[in-house]
Amino acid sequence: MYAIVDINGQQFKVEEGQKLFVNRLQDAEEGKTFEFDKVMLVDREGNITVGAPTIDGAKVVVEVLQPLVKGEKVIVFKMKRRKDSRKKNGHRQQYTQVKVKQVIA
Repeated sequence: MYAIVDINGQQFKVEEGQKLFVNRLQDAEEGKTFEFDKVMLVDREGNITVGAPTIDGAKVVVEVLQPLVKGEKVIVFKMKRRKDSRKKNGHRQQYTQVKVKQVIA
């Protein structure tokens, strides 16, 4: 059984026991559980339910494993030729690692 759920504006395909990195959750502490009720699709062994836009009563329960994980550094470099103009920036995205406890549908 799997579900497609909206977590902080991003859609994820989740199954029970799966670990994933989501955009940083506010108030996240290790061991804390969150419930996300924006479930858009549920598949139960071939029986597919699609919401319009979400499924009423369906939710995904996740447990926080690590509240703050930093992604790899991304270098942003902008340059205009013959203008002596250069700009270099770096960025590390912050994530929260969660584990899907159960999919309720």
